[in-house]
Amino acid sequence: MAFQSALKVGLLKVFVYALLALFLIPAVTYVFTGYAQRDRDERFVAGISQRIDADKTMPAAEKQARKDYYRSNPPSTICSSTDPQAQDYRSAMCERYDDVWQFSMARSAALWTLVASALLLVAVVGLGALAFVDRKMQYTSFVTGWQLTTWASAASLVVQGALAVWLSFWVTAFFFHKYSPKLIIIVGLAVAVGVFVAVAGIFKRVQSSNHAVGELVSEADAPLLWKRIRHMAQRLKTEPPQNIVAGIDANFFVTESPLVVGDKTLTGRTLFVSLPLLRILDQSEADAVFGHELAHLRGGDTHSSARLGPKLVQFDHYRHAIRTGGLSAVVSPVLDLYRTIFEIALARDSREREFKADRIAAKLVSPAAIAQSLVKIAAYAQYRYKIEDELFGQNQRHDTQLGIARFVAKGLAPYAASDDFLDAMKTANVPHPFDSHPAMPERMRNVGMNLPERDYGAIAVRAPAATWVQEILTAEGIEQGLWSEYEQQFAQDHERSLAYRYEPATDQERALVLQYFPPVVFALKGDDTVEVSIDGIRTSADETTVFWDAVKALEFKESSFGSALVVTHPEKNALGLGAKTSKIKLPGLKKDKDQFNAVVGAYWQRHQIMRAHQLEG
Repeated sequence: MAFQSALKVGLLKVFVYALLALFLIPAVTYVFTGYAQRDRDERFVAGISQRIDADKTMPAAEKQARKDYYRSNPPSTICSSTDPQAQDYRSAMCERYDDVWQFSMARSAALWTLVASALLLVAVVGLGALAFVDRKMQYTSFVTGWQLTTWASAASLVVQGALAVWLSFWVTAFFFHKYSPKLIIIVGLAVAVGVFVAVAGIFKRVQSSNHAVGELVSEADAPLLWKRIRHMAQRLKTEPPQNIVAGIDANFFVTESPLVVGDKTLTGRTLFVSLPLLRILDQSEADAVFGHELAHLRGGDTHSSARLGPKLVQFDHYRHAIRTGGLSAVVSPVLDLYRTIFEIALARDSREREFKADRIAAKLVSPAAIAQSLVKIAAYAQYRYKIEDELFGQNQRHDTQLGIARFVAKGLAPYAASDDFLDAMKTANVPHPFDSHPAMPERMRNVGMNLPERDYGAIAVRAPAATWVQEILTAEGIEQGLWSEYEQQFAQDHERSLAYRYEPATDQERALVLQYFPPVVFALKGDDTVEVSIDGIRTSADETTVFWDAVKALEFKESSFGSALVVTHPEKNALGLGAKTSKIKLPGLKKDKDQFNAVVGAYWQRHQIMRAHQLEG
């Protein structure tokens, strides 16, 4: 429920942003053109009235008639008039690209853009609502919404960009009687880049793939397990998996999407089983989990995910490109609005699918089996996360063979008897890589089980009489190999994190930090150099070092006189110069400027993380 609540909270925020993205520029244009046209009309009518009054040969009645005509037909309305008697007036005032024509066209474009934006908003909300109807409508809704929002956002960017360029000239010209060519060029280039990003993103194809760390379990390696899976699939009247993959992740799942395992890409139906979890689950409890996963296959859940998943990935990549494409970001809230509505529909559907799969598994095996498996899986996942978090938080280097599985097995029983365990289990989700599962207590109530919380600990540590791991001949070898690779990567990631945490305080700590952050020297003009290190930035020209503790902010500047790094200090006189800022001159740093900025940013970030870690400690 927390996941859905977060989506709903974010929906209002993104809806407001979408309103601004769709209506702000055309509304500003519409209001500005209306104000400007009224002002120009008043000045035109006043001027022509003076000329009429100055005509001594014109009768008073005709003078009044002409003035009334111009008041009733000012320049702002004459361009759209079809009166044949006004042809000369229209030709004089509405010449193509003239001021009156421009304001008339801009106001019309702004009005129709507001209308189109309103229709787009209604379509987005309507298509999002269709996703709540059923799963078939979800796919149709998303594909239609994907095409509509991507093309509409690109078109909106073109039209609103043109309005923005027009405004960049006329707002200053109208109010201040001058304009800035530089501003117009900047806005025009930003619009051009934004349009290019939007259109290019539509045609870009993204390759998506799912990965799993594990090894295939052949029928020869686990004949009884394969037999049981096929038998359960037959009882559910669904095709069994073509592949079984065993790994050490703390979850089970099925998929019909292509799944990359090692150097192989598996197609068809694949069941992933967790060997550590199979060691703690009794066969009946594991059967309940298998039944749950097979129910997803029978219900078409995995087929739907396989069809929809690549579309979601493509759409999300387009959103990212739009959000990071400069001015194109102004239309991203429209895409975000549709995606958020659709995500709420997916979350609701996922919740219902999980409940249905649990009920099928309870009927196939027993409610007690599914409830007990939920407790065991959640307990193992919670405690394993706790152990790994504690290990990663330690400030000493680890061996590559940590023995995480041993730590979990040894400490699970004491953890299950603690108050922390009960608190964690009340809101625990059973981990799953593709869905946001409901909280465990809700899933228990769904199958008619109301296990007392005081029994959770005993269930979590209850030794199984027989497990399916015993029936997988290759289980021991698979686990050893995967745990070895996992712990080696864990140790490497932890070691790199220490390079960010250490100040360093000892020679050993310094050696580790320098392994990841060695001094980097850049050549400057002549024989001068600038060195970036964990201590700070040092230039050979004046042989001074700006230490990281004396840095509050950094800004790289280029000019015709050369490059420089402007340093803002936490306080005045940080370097004994009496100023709040100082400048590190970098003459001759041209082709290496990007690398220099990247290195400075990385070392400065390391220093900030290190100081923050010290404060936390």
